[in-house]
Amino acid sequence: MTTPKSPTLFDALIPIAALVLMLAISVYLFGSDSSSGPNQIVLTMAAAVASIVAIRNGHKWFDLQRAIIEGISTAMIAILILLSVGALIGTWLMAGTVPSLIYYGMQMLSPQWFFAAACLICAIAALATGSSWTVAGTLGVALIGVSMGLGLSPAIAAGAIVSGAYFGDKMSPLSDTTNLAPAVVGTDIFTHIRHMVWTTGPSFTVALVLFALIGLGTDPQADSPALAQLMLTLDQSFNISAVALLPLAVVFYMAYKKIPPLPTILFGALLGGVLAVILQPEGVLRFADSPELSRGMAMTKGVWLALSDGYVSTTGVAEVDNLLTRGGMSSMLVTIWLIMTALAFGAVLEHAGMLQRLVDGALKRAKSTGSLITTVVLSCIGINIVAADQYIAIVLPGKMYRAEFARRRLEPKNLSRIIEDAGTLTSPLVPWNTCGAYMAATLGVTTLAYLPFAFFNLINPLVSIIYGFTGFTIVKMDEADEVAEPAAA
Repeated sequence: MTTPKSPTLFDALIPIAALVLMLAISVYLFGSDSSSGPNQIVLTMAAAVASIVAIRNGHKWFDLQRAIIEGISTAMIAILILLSVGALIGTWLMAGTVPSLIYYGMQMLSPQWFFAAACLICAIAALATGSSWTVAGTLGVALIGVSMGLGLSPAIAAGAIVSGAYFGDKMSPLSDTTNLAPAVVGTDIFTHIRHMVWTTGPSFTVALVLFALIGLGTDPQADSPALAQLMLTLDQSFNISAVALLPLAVVFYMAYKKIPPLPTILFGALLGGVLAVILQPEGVLRFADSPELSRGMAMTKGVWLALSDGYVSTTGVAEVDNLLTRGGMSSMLVTIWLIMTALAFGAVLEHAGMLQRLVDGALKRAKSTGSLITTVVLSCIGINIVAADQYIAIVLPGKMYRAEFARRRLEPKNLSRIIEDAGTLTSPLVPWNTCGAYMAATLGVTTLAYLPFAFFNLINPLVSIIYGFTGFTIVKMDEADEVAEPAAA
């Protein structure tokens, strides 16, 4: 049996170059609609190019096919969560949960401080639950609605939501990535969290200041007639009440109790359907539009439709209907298509050794500590782009650079901090990454639209690189006992 030969650097660059070229053409031809199908074709073709290179190097097609299947299978939980979030949005709209959040939010949040407040609220919620996805799929959806009601940019609002959600996710001991990063490199979670305070704290502070400065430039009276119309329409069309917020409270309680995201979100979706029948019975009947059915069967049909295809608002006010017509499992199918093709591409690269070859080539040029840390950061970003999954962007660099950090007498907690600073935080900035696709589908704002405003996610990797070149808080093994750590987050 012939052993496949290792890819050359040129081999590894061929599929990357093909991906970049085809993505550029896709964006040029289709603009913001490129993620609705064209990018999926690009990723499929790039996987084909990578497969041709791999086969030329001696790999068998059936081995590559097995790798693709295994790669896609790693995202099955994420795919099921996506479907559940789609169902949750549909029933929460019908039940008045999201309309109530929007109604109360517009009364409580000042336009000048909205972006900073949204970022901080999401940070606290994610810190308590350990899940950026749960926060985006619940509070995030409502906050996007509030921003539109206040006449504010939904792209900036999405950037604030993503920044806050990923701060909390990154610093929470309940988060899977926060547990994964130290486990991969060989340190403990609380040492890891304390060490992250040095880079995460300043980055989040700067992000909050930027959101506050943007907010101060808004005109609170700019859209007051439209705001009054929105408030009146919500009040007339839904039973606005604190009871409608029950699904939100239940979901956050379940997340806080460490119940896995899939059953938590699915239960929240079903609870939303039950509340819709109790609080908005006439609205459910109108949505079902089946006068030939009994009242009970018509309500069942209405909830069923909201779970599968989402809720369609028919208030007659265009701004409200555009805001509240969303959700359903079917709304997530294009995103799932994107995730599957991206993971297929990444699986071929990993199986054929192309990812490892790219990293090995980069490591040869990393002579100083600063250049080594820069290499790790760029590797995490690159893997987020080509492998399309934040877990791979944490695990692979952790494994690849662990020995090099030990050889240079650098404490493992340095590496665990870096792969979180870059691997976790840049994942929602890539449109075809599982996280980027999820955030775009959930918030209703394209990844490239909110990317410039995800200040925390953009700043934190840069701070990590700056610390590498200055040596600030970069701990050597023989210095580990001498450096005071900040208080645990």
